[in-house]
Amino acid sequence: MVNQQPFRRAVLALVLAATPWMAWAAFPSTARLADTDLVLNGQGVRYRVVFKVYEMALYTAKPVSTVEQLLALPGPKRLSFVALRELPGTDLGLAFLKGLSSNTPKDQVQKHVVSTNRLIEIFSGKPKLMPGDTFAMEFVPGKGTQFFIQDQPQGAPVGDAEFFNMVLRIWVGPSPADNQLRDHLLGKAD
Repeated sequence: MVNQQPFRRAVLALVLAATPWMAWAAFPSTARLADTDLVLNGQGVRYRVVFKVYEMALYTAKPVSTVEQLLALPGPKRLSFVALRELPGTDLGLAFLKGLSSNTPKDQVQKHVVSTNRLIEIFSGKPKLMPGDTFAMEFVPGKGTQFFIQDQPQGAPVGDAEFFNMVLRIWVGPSPADNQLRDHLLGKAD
C-alpha cells in the first residue's frame, strides 16, 4: 500500500496557503497624508494561483464601495503593500505595466508614458523585495504620485490624478490583478 501521508501534507499546505482568513498585515486604520486624515477603505491579499504575493491596503478620505466612487473621489489616496514572498523587482514592474495596459485605454497609457516608465523603473531597479518589505504609492493633488520602498521616497512625484486612477485600476479596473482583492479593497468582502 502506498503511503498517502506526504500527499496529504502537500494538499494541506496548498489549502492553507490559499485560505483568505490567514493572518493579515497590521495596517493602521487611519493614515495622514497632505494634512488630510485618510481611512482604511479595505485591505486584502494578492494571490497568484494559490500563493500569496503581497498584502495591500487602500486609504481614502472617506469610505467608498464602488470603482466609480473611488475614481471620482477627490483628494489624497494611498496604496500600502507588504511583500509576502520574494518579489523580483523586474517581475513587479512588468506586472504593474500589464495591469495598467489591461485596464486603461492605449491612448491614455501613451499620454502618461513618462509617469508609467517611472513606475516601472522604480520597481525594476530594485533587484528584489523580500517577505516583510514594504512599498507604497501616494497621490497628493497638485503634487502627483510618490512611490516608496521601505518608507523611502523613490525620486520626485510624477503624474496627475488621471495617472493615479490608472494605477488604481491595476487592482480595481475591469481586468483587476485579483478579483477577490478588488472586493476587499472596496470593502465588499465577507
